[in-house]
Amino acid sequence: MGGIFGVASKSSCVSDVFFGTDYHSHLGTRRGGMAVYSPEKGFNRAIHNIQNAPFRTKFERDVEELEGTMGIGCISDTEPQPLLVQSHLGSFAITTVGKINNMDELVKHSFANGCTHFLEMSGGSINATEMVASLINQKASLVEGIRYAQEMIDGSMSLLVLTPKGIYAARDRMGRTPIVLGKKKDAMCASFESFAYFNLGYHDFRELGPAEIVFLTPEGAETVSPAREEMKICSFLWVYYGYPTSTYEGINVEQMRYNCGDMLARRDNVKPDIVAGVPDSGTAHAIGYANRSGIPFARPFIKYTPTWPRSFMPAQQSQREQIAHMKLIPVQELIKDKSLLLIDDSIVRGTQLGQTTEFLYESGAKEVHIRPACPPLLYGCKYLNFSRSKSEMDLITRRVIQKREGQVTEAVLEDYANPDSHNYNEMLDEIGRQLKFTTLRYHRLDDMIASIGLSPCKLCTYCFNGKE
Repeated sequence: MGGIFGVASKSSCVSDVFFGTDYHSHLGTRRGGMAVYSPEKGFNRAIHNIQNAPFRTKFERDVEELEGTMGIGCISDTEPQPLLVQSHLGSFAITTVGKINNMDELVKHSFANGCTHFLEMSGGSINATEMVASLINQKASLVEGIRYAQEMIDGSMSLLVLTPKGIYAARDRMGRTPIVLGKKKDAMCASFESFAYFNLGYHDFRELGPAEIVFLTPEGAETVSPAREEMKICSFLWVYYGYPTSTYEGINVEQMRYNCGDMLARRDNVKPDIVAGVPDSGTAHAIGYANRSGIPFARPFIKYTPTWPRSFMPAQQSQREQIAHMKLIPVQELIKDKSLLLIDDSIVRGTQLGQTTEFLYESGAKEVHIRPACPPLLYGCKYLNFSRSKSEMDLITRRVIQKREGQVTEAVLEDYANPDSHNYNEMLDEIGRQLKFTTLRYHRLDDMIASIGLSPCKLCTYCFNGKE
């Protein structure tokens, strides 16, 4: 995943870009970057590895040294960026968030259309942002190039392009990720997260539509390519990715999570002693459940935030498992001899939640009822890299289905996605047995969509039902 932030101002933008980008740190933990432009000194940038230290601490010195009135920044869970580019379209800096599924095809296409080389990263991969820049440079203008890149990429791609005259902000073709604009006196900003600019003095200006491209200057925002009608914004933004204070398409993340827990409680019949959420993203879902059910909300384990403040985890599975165990500290007095209902945002592999359940039992829990805040994940995400899974067989649902069915077809998966089917309930029973849950009940897809409040045709639910 990742987040992007940009500012066009009449005065120095460096502090705003720094803090606005830092407010996206919950979306990635691998790389951070800033690029700025000043009429006197041109382009300059800084990129740091943020795997072992937060963005803010890595870039404090850069804030003192960078100079510019326009700038862009990013938090990236993949490649180093922003990139500085010089081409027939002039000099520009570019940062992106998204996923490219047809990279090999695009590399061949770029070579056939005048691109001579790409800088190879470790592991032999190509920087996705460099590929986007290559596609843009195959057209006669930046706007044409951005539109071209949006059409050519199989996946999703939102981006910011910093030029000497202003910033182009473009939302991906199907609007799977958001870009929202903020405004204050003599400055405009573009942000993935809507809350990232409030404390910097900006107020909401408007949200971009799918595929829309705007050109930002300190005076305002000009639409240079109109929005499309069709939208498929990621439903997981509300369930997990998004920060509680963010709002997408007019719907706040925290409120949606209360709605989610409320609807989970309406369909439930268990009577635990307490309701708890796996911190941090499960907490608001649990509050909604507790408010509806009347069962007390409590925190039977606490996240150790002094050293584990961020929600994303290392890429290596063994490290992920150890950190998942290390960062949650049990409160014995709230666990011993208690029946607990625990809400997590999702179950992917099942490893972490299984370990959490195990240490609750070791701490004396009598029962552990699990209520994921979204439906079972049956497909790997094709658009946003929300999971680090390399194969759909990493998903616990797919392993259970494979064992039960042998040959897994789309028709089989459709049946397992149906919460009213026999196979769906058998799958839940098997997952519950494997992970030692007392009971397991997922949020239904229709209820999750109702919790968000957008029309189903505007939401991407691919990871739950395979439908684009």
